[in-house]
Amino acid sequence: MKFLLFLCLFVSSLFALHVKIVNDEVGNGKTALLTFTKEKGIVYKFVKYEKQKITIFTNPFDRNRYYALIPISYYERPSQKTVQIVYTQNGTTKHKNILLHVKDAKYKKETLHVSAAKVNPQLPTVKKRIAKEYNEAMKIYNTVTWKSYMHSKFILPVQSEITSAFGTARIYNGALKGYHSGTDFRAKTGTPIRAANDGKVVLVKKRFYSGGTVIIDHGEGIYTCYFHMSKFNVKTGQLVQKGELLGLSGKSGRVTGPHLHFSARIDGVQVDPLQLIALLNNNLILNK
Repeated sequence: MKFLLFLCLFVSSLFALHVKIVNDEVGNGKTALLTFTKEKGIVYKFVKYEKQKITIFTNPFDRNRYYALIPISYYERPSQKTVQIVYTQNGTTKHKNILLHVKDAKYKKETLHVSAAKVNPQLPTVKKRIAKEYNEAMKIYNTVTWKSYMHSKFILPVQSEITSAFGTARIYNGALKGYHSGTDFRAKTGTPIRAANDGKVVLVKKRFYSGGTVIIDHGEGIYTCYFHMSKFNVKTGQLVQKGELLGLSGKSGRVTGPHLHFSARIDGVQVDPLQLIALLNNNLILNK
């Protein structure tokens, strides 16, 4: 009897999933990273988080490993979440549940004073423009390119002081208008702005709120965005390498002065760009 029990435990251990949540406690507005090890007889299908179906990709830096990114909404409340790993074992569909704790990131607040026309635009033509630009951007962010353009670790687009962190509650002219969706860097007009990693330029445009805008698709649902630029050095559809000049900083769009707003999206969800970069550089993109 003991031998049979030992045999069952031994056999089951052969098929134990090597799945890990790198950061199983994560703040709202941040990203969680799951890593998987390639195993004989196991085919990872996808990850279920809330109502999201998240793709599992082969690690572009290690073909024997896989990964999945779970973007946590800024508006998510502190709670215990169940992450379900769906896979097949020798052709049979199975699943494994892992717990993820979402905590309060405790973001700060800041007050800004800008032109009233930029806070509550009333002209129908302006409202139409804003809606069109929003829909155009969301269509891009919700598009997943089934390849990775990345070959090495991320860098910052500019070496400068951070003037406003991601997640800060924004009070414009006395009224709460949401939160800061990226990280602001001090950058006087004309400062060179560089690509944070290899990718494909998917949008180059002057927009109402973000001003001179460049968006880069790094593949597999990862996007970085560069706002308020004064000059473009790239075009839509162009492939760029890490560190390549995208253009120059400026003060276009809804701003109080010249700077670079740097942001990131995962599967359409806005996340802290610096936390995402650190997470990928330290746990996925190894020795590159």
